[in-house]
Amino acid sequence: MIAVRGRLKSPPQTSPPPLGLAVVLLMAASPLAAQDADLDALRLADAAPDEVQAPSDWRRFVELGLGGSQLRGGGDTRSNRRLSLDIQYDHALNRDWRVLVANRLDLSQPPLRGSEHAINTLKEAYLSGRLQPDTLLDLGRINVRNGVAMGYNPTDYFRAGAVRAAVSVSPASLKENRQGSVMLRGQHLWESGSLSVLFSPGLARQPEPEGLNPDLGATNRQHRGLLTLSQKVAGFTPQLLVYQEEGRPTQFGFNLTGLVTDATVAYLESSAGRSPAQLSQAAPAFSPCRCSDWQNHLSAGLTHTTADKLSLTAEYHHNGGGLDEADWRRLRQGPMPLYGLYRQWAGSTQEMPTRRALFLYGVWQDALLPRLDLSAMHHVDLIDWSRRSWLEARYHVDRLEYAAQWLQHRGAPLSVFGALPEARSWQLSLRYFF
Repeated sequence: MIAVRGRLKSPPQTSPPPLGLAVVLLMAASPLAAQDADLDALRLADAAPDEVQAPSDWRRFVELGLGGSQLRGGGDTRSNRRLSLDIQYDHALNRDWRVLVANRLDLSQPPLRGSEHAINTLKEAYLSGRLQPDTLLDLGRINVRNGVAMGYNPTDYFRAGAVRAAVSVSPASLKENRQGSVMLRGQHLWESGSLSVLFSPGLARQPEPEGLNPDLGATNRQHRGLLTLSQKVAGFTPQLLVYQEEGRPTQFGFNLTGLVTDATVAYLESSAGRSPAQLSQAAPAFSPCRCSDWQNHLSAGLTHTTADKLSLTAEYHHNGGGLDEADWRRLRQGPMPLYGLYRQWAGSTQEMPTRRALFLYGVWQDALLPRLDLSAMHHVDLIDWSRRSWLEARYHVDRLEYAAQWLQHRGAPLSVFGALPEARSWQLSLRYFF
């Protein structure tokens, strides 16, 4: 994943005035003068202020976005405006305990979701402690992100319903700017691996209200538990996951990464288990069958990095619960309410609507000139062959970060990307860290 951060210049450190020449001249005059000069130099060194600054507990920025979009079918062009405030506070209470709070507020016109012009997302708020040198305990709202792939993460079990305001289709933004889940998590570490166990209780069963007062149980609909085991084996770091959700069969996850060459990394991410068909989950009234069949979900890819900081990624996605060509065609030709419910469910859970897809991603750091990062993404659905293309240029200097984004959706009507209302869009943004 590519995490975008501002580059802040540290204040220039002052150095003591040059004394070497003076000391040499005094030593040439007399031994006594040389001794006095040495003592003066030592006193000056002792008196020099220590300007090493401790890292700040705060990470804050405000972002202004201006853009436009052209609606599908040669429709009208509309403008959009957004103001975002992102604040993170990470404070160590003592040697063993720390508290972290991260919150984001997005104000937009037109609204980012439904009729909501203002969406507040409490990303994280938890207390973390070290019970023993190798044992950690976390309690509170935590944004748990699992998976080694970029475009599709079958083992990211806590992603459903977490994105409240999608300000970008960038994979990094979708994982960072989302609401965590309330949980209790314990972790045990050793030299070559770790074991993590967490429990997330079901706190709310009703839909969340709109506006600035989000239902804090929106990501805690059911009781959920996750066990994660990581262990280095012969140069590889496999990860095993066991996920249990209230009223659902157990899911088994697996992540694996390894070096193919010094510059190429191969990875595999999968999740398997019995589960009802996605259509029956999205619209039980239309598709009442709740039978659970064995399903496999998989992402496999390669990332190659060149000497000039260019990284290229190619991924294949398979969703065993998604619709194949025949089922996808029938759904698109069937009742529109059923199609709408299914697309709404897929968007909320961040699940693939269809069975197979191809994902290409590239990022070039310090491209053409220092501090300029270029990114590109191309997503192809291999069932209906609709496509999404996204480009971004991001330049950061001191406390400012400038970005330009361009997005295009192409495909037949009611296809995965052809059904989205925006045929193409663009956005310019300015981010200020304070």
